[in-house]
Amino acid sequence: MSDRTTHLSGPSAPEPAIAAALSRRTVVLVGMMGAGKSSIGRRLALRLGVPFVDADAEIEKAAGMSIPDIFSVRGEGDFRQGEARVIARLLESGPQVLATGGGAFMNADTRAAIAAKGVSVWLKAEFDVLMRRIKRRHDRPLLQTDDPAATLTALLEVRNPVYALADVTVQSREVPHDKIVDEILEALTGKLGLAQAAVTASAGQDRAP
Repeated sequence: MSDRTTHLSGPSAPEPAIAAALSRRTVVLVGMMGAGKSSIGRRLALRLGVPFVDADAEIEKAAGMSIPDIFSVRGEGDFRQGEARVIARLLESGPQVLATGGGAFMNADTRAAIAAKGVSVWLKAEFDVLMRRIKRRHDRPLLQTDDPAATLTALLEVRNPVYALADVTVQSREVPHDKIVDEILEALTGKLGLAQAAVTASAGQDRAP
């Protein structure tokens, strides 16, 4: 069977109902570098009919330099402070889909802001998937070490329990991104209570004289 997904349209499609239920809230994608937050986020935003925003790109714009340069010149502490400020600002601009950097959700204040202004989605990816993806790139400051695999393992041990605090979790893996988007939409449907609402409405119609 093909992995290609047939997207629903018309009254039965989940996207308009999800967008309406979100109102001004932001769908915030969290997870490790290489989980696919930006590429999947763009597709998700298109399906929901809202803007896509990449927090890292906005941080670079605000700082006037690349993230590797921020780490090199100003240090990780300065980067994290700027990251928290930028994300707090962006959360005021919903509805949207916001892709965050791998360490953003580790900040307790950022998690609280996301909880107040959005719905968080953890794109969870296994170690092997992440390593295959990130070894193709050289713009990951935290992995510029003598043993990137060991560094990634250590980061996962610390970060995964915090990522697990997200509102919903969807597994990122080597399948077409639209399939992951479908699973995010399904998870959001459940989180927002839309599935139960549809069941209740249907039951009411069945009881109508």
